[in-house]
Amino acid sequence: MLRIRLARTGAKKKPSYRIVVIERERARDGGFVEIVGHYNPRCEPVELMVKHDRVDYWLGRGAQPSETVRSLLKRTAPVQG
Repeated sequence: MLRIRLARTGAKKKPSYRIVVIERERARDGGFVEIVGHYNPRCEPVELMVKHDRVDYWLGRGAQPSETVRSLLKRTAPVQG
């Protein structure tokens, strides 16, 4: 089963994260299938970029987002209209 979750990058005490599609059993920073965005909580304002077309593709293929990624996706939901 695939998950969409955060993988930590960055220096010690200065985290930034990739939003990745990865097998559920893999380690946090293990081999991933695809990078679908990035998140840097240390910037002001917070830097958050998501490839919504790729996220929708993987959600359609059965990937499940983690709770954190689900809340980040709600923040960046594309405007309908």
